[in-house]
Amino acid sequence: MADVKKVPHIGDVVCAIIEKDGKFLIAQRPKGKSMASLWEFPGGKVHENEPEESALLRELQEELGITVKIIMRLTPVLHKYPDFSLMLIPYRCLLQEREPKALEHADLHWITPGEINLYTFPEADLPVLEEYLAHIRSS
Repeated sequence: MADVKKVPHIGDVVCAIIEKDGKFLIAQRPKGKSMASLWEFPGGKVHENEPEESALLRELQEELGITVKIIMRLTPVLHKYPDFSLMLIPYRCLLQEREPKALEHADLHWITPGEINLYTFPEADLPVLEEYLAHIRSS
């Protein structure tokens, strides 16, 4: 029987697709973190006994200094990387007032759906991107 390496599961991670004026926000992972320089949807880990939506609002305040209006939850993605696994829980959101600040990221970009191919995303984000694009095409 093959030796199957068990990787640690880091738990639930919420992320936000934040929309404004026909564009959405992506954030570049900083140097020194895993998957540095890749682009992602901002968010972070859900604490024990913390509701997902509360975790999302908390993380966006910590990482970007913003508040959002949550529109809808998209399909969670269980993804296994070589050294860990996670459950990525995406939400479509609308930016409320202030412009986001890169408090924990290397950079932030507002992009259109047509610009996605100019950026490299972590593997777990790819199904989220696909579902998001399907939603906006059908609306």
